[in-house]
Amino acid sequence: MMYFTYILRCADDTLYCGYTTDLERRIKSHNDGFGAKYTRSRRPVELVYFEGFSSKSLALKREYAIKKLHKKAKEQLIVKHAQNSKKTEEI
Repeated sequence: MMYFTYILRCADDTLYCGYTTDLERRIKSHNDGFGAKYTRSRRPVELVYFEGFSSKSLALKREYAIKKLHKKAKEQLIVKHAQNSKKTEEI
């Protein structure tokens, strides 16, 4: 089973970080108003970053580390991830 740590961009341009075993289902639940209390009033949300892990423990540790970052550092993480994803698509 894979575990994912993810970042969502909310409609008010805030960021939300969480973890899940099913990214599609979790994003849908956020956008349907059944996700975290934080995102319910900030819909729609968009997935802007994710990492996969082999254990729940690792995913939760990464979530905790990301949540401690300032927004600017989170934004840099998102940009770097987008650049790496683009490079992978080109290959």
